[in-house]
Amino acid sequence: MAVFIVVLLSILSVFTAAHYYLWRRLVRDVSAPRTWYRRVGTVLIVALPVVMIAAQLTGRTGTPFVVQQILAWPGFMWFALLVYLLLALLVLEPLRPLARRLLERRAVRATDEVAAMAAGSAGSVKDADAEEVPAGVGAAHRRAGSAADGSATAGDAPATTPGHASGDSDAVDGDTAAGATETTGTTETTGTTAAAGTSGDAGAQAAPGSDAGGQSRRLFLSRAAAVTAGAVAAGTVGYGTWGMLGAGPKLKRVRVPLAKLPRAADGYRIAVVSDIHLGPILGRSHTQRIVDLINSTNADAIAVVGDLVDGSVEHLGGAAAPLAQLSARDGSYFVTGNHEYFAGAEEWVDHVRELGLRPMANERTELRHFDLAGVNDVAGEDYGDGPDLEAALGDRDASRASVLLAHQPVVIHDAARMGVDLQLSGHTHGGQMWPGNILADLANPTLAGLESYGDTQLYVTRGAGAWGPPVRVGAEADITVVELASRQA
Repeated sequence: MAVFIVVLLSILSVFTAAHYYLWRRLVRDVSAPRTWYRRVGTVLIVALPVVMIAAQLTGRTGTPFVVQQILAWPGFMWFALLVYLLLALLVLEPLRPLARRLLERRAVRATDEVAAMAAGSAGSVKDADAEEVPAGVGAAHRRAGSAADGSATAGDAPATTPGHASGDSDAVDGDTAAGATETTGTTETTGTTAAAGTSGDAGAQAAPGSDAGGQSRRLFLSRAAAVTAGAVAAGTVGYGTWGMLGAGPKLKRVRVPLAKLPRAADGYRIAVVSDIHLGPILGRSHTQRIVDLINSTNADAIAVVGDLVDGSVEHLGGAAAPLAQLSARDGSYFVTGNHEYFAGAEEWVDHVRELGLRPMANERTELRHFDLAGVNDVAGEDYGDGPDLEAALGDRDASRASVLLAHQPVVIHDAARMGVDLQLSGHTHGGQMWPGNILADLANPTLAGLESYGDTQLYVTRGAGAWGPPVRVGAEADITVVELASRQA
């Protein structure tokens, strides 16, 4: 119990931290306090995870089915969006400081260019003033410049006097020369001072301007990252939803050679389907599409290898009804998956029998050319109804080829010890949503496809449905026609 509580608290901590991170990056960093966006975003970040958890729990607590359906869409779809929002933001995280430095460098270059243009303009003004000042009015410009600079004294002479107008030419020339010299000096000094003043003003304004510019850049980058992450997540989830609900499962074919299979059985076809996952989202139309695709293969036998439903017979009996249309020469067979035990496995076993499928509950049947066996799912151990390979295979004729139906691939090790030739399984969904394939691959001996374990081969289908969100990314849904090949042929 203590371990369960620790694990639960750890999961809740990670779950809470993930949503807080989303709130910071998608809400707080991109909006001002008390704006409508901040308020709505905060409410959604709190409400959506609650709906998501409720959608997971209601299916196992006897909640009215209509409530399950109402909660399922927002709850499960938020789970898918949560995964890809987090992935997108985490990928963008190390790019944010790089982009900020790039923008800062561009801002510095722009500032330098403006300063250079200002300095060039000041130099042009200085040169123009120097060229336009007539020599005869140098004194006036000198006194006007002194007065403008606040350096004029009470003893300065008037701008013009009769004496200066008609007086000694040497004095005039002296004043003119001095005026020209002083005017030039004043102009240069003023130009230098102006340039220094401009530079000083820029330096004085750099701190507040830089801070405002830095905040603007941070806001721009935060919004750009949020928009990018949102677009990537929405696009990925939209594509995965279309692949599941729009395109539907693909038909695959795989040829499996068996050493003990007689030549007469070469080309025998078994249509394998798993993980249909009927529930509050996937219903009767989903089942009908699967049945039609299976029947189009004209298979010799049909194997439904677990996780048919996510709910009770009361709620989903109608959704499963099209299974009665399955048609194959040697019949249709069913074994339980872990989700059947969450929904009432005994009732579902009885119901699929009524629909015309034969439940293989730790038992075997002898078909024309090989033995077909089936075992209960590993999850049944918690209900006193687990797999029993000895009961299913213990007394068989070992010279006959054998095919075992088992929902979870982990049964392969026991199957190999029992001398099974081929095991058909599902359960993994191929990971369903990348990067879930990494975790699924760690938890299962084979993620998807055909692999050999000694003399025993294992084929794992990705399944025809989806658990939780009706989204598949990097693991398209499939129905597989396994064609048995005789090595004697």
